[in-house]
Amino acid sequence: MNLIADIDRKLDALAAHSLIRRRRVTDGACAPRQTVDGRDLLAFCSNDYLGLAAHPQVIEALREGASLYGAGSGASHLVSGHSRAHQILEERLAEWMVPNLIEARALSLCTGYMANLAILTALGQDADAMIFSEALNHASLIDGARLAKAGVSVYPHGDVAALEAMLAASAAATKIVVTDSVFSMDGNLAPLPELLAACERHGAWLVVDDAHGFGVLGRSGRGALEHFGMKSPNLIYMGTLGKAAGVGGAFIAAHASVIELLIQRARPYIYTTAAPPALAHALLASLAIIGGAEGAQRRAHLAKLIDTLRGALRFEHWQLPVSHTAIQPVIIGSNDDALRVSASLHEQGLWVPAIRPPTVAPGTARLRVTLSASHTLDDVTRLAHALNELEKAAP
Repeated sequence: MNLIADIDRKLDALAAHSLIRRRRVTDGACAPRQTVDGRDLLAFCSNDYLGLAAHPQVIEALREGASLYGAGSGASHLVSGHSRAHQILEERLAEWMVPNLIEARALSLCTGYMANLAILTALGQDADAMIFSEALNHASLIDGARLAKAGVSVYPHGDVAALEAMLAASAAATKIVVTDSVFSMDGNLAPLPELLAACERHGAWLVVDDAHGFGVLGRSGRGALEHFGMKSPNLIYMGTLGKAAGVGGAFIAAHASVIELLIQRARPYIYTTAAPPALAHALLASLAIIGGAEGAQRRAHLAKLIDTLRGALRFEHWQLPVSHTAIQPVIIGSNDDALRVSASLHEQGLWVPAIRPPTVAPGTARLRVTLSASHTLDDVTRLAHALNELEKAAP
């Protein structure tokens, strides 16, 4: 019982700082309008940026995939779990990345978290390697760096000059710079072209986590590398497939030799059961939509929603950082105030979660508003009005 008492004390400490998190139960498909804990809400909190999670063509492809390949893969990729569906998906993704990578090859994994662990632990397996990590990187990148045998240095957010000085001073045999493309709690973009130029000057890899850019950024939705027009053998790209692509999983794209090294070295890839092949089959439908005319229309509508929301918000005390992506943070400050505002929105039928430390820095608790192409202009106007009124009434 002393062990349980110790756990309870830790939970009490979290509660005292307004850091307890609660799960909510949703019914039905992922969509702006959901039944949550038995109540109908308008949601602004999913990463389904293009609204593909409930797209009829994707649902039908998932059903077809289950009929072709069954419910599960049965083993890891290197045993017997690598199906024809996985192979076709990887080939399609590699084709997508050809304009941005040299001798592009792709590797699919179960989650973006696993993909980031795979990259950093495999490339950083040698003790004479050094990882240079962006200060605001996602937890999966931070954990991947911690698990690697390489040393780790953190460079300030978006500070290319500081990174360049660190690279110049490093005698590491292998240098790995890693960054988010779109920062998940702020919505801003990393200066990827400048980072790549620094990496090329100093013989370093640039690992780009494009979890929130794939499907949304770029003329054809191929992500941050397309958005910036980048191409280099120094690039290693990670894209998730459960956000804008609407299904699940992730992929790594890089030079074929890099991918082969990951297959041979990356423990998160080697020692886990492959994702159900039906998901890979469904993702082929997602890619067809993203890269086609409908995908372009959905991105255009999403851009209009972003402009509408930012144009309608009128804050005197809260902060609306610059973001031209679907992630629109409203920084409130204290944990209690962020929870209070989130609860007030909930009372009005709007679901916008409060984000608190350690996900964000102390004193920057916020609402993380995320927009989807499935939202309407009226949805966004309703949210903006509610936020403006709550900010006026804030103490």
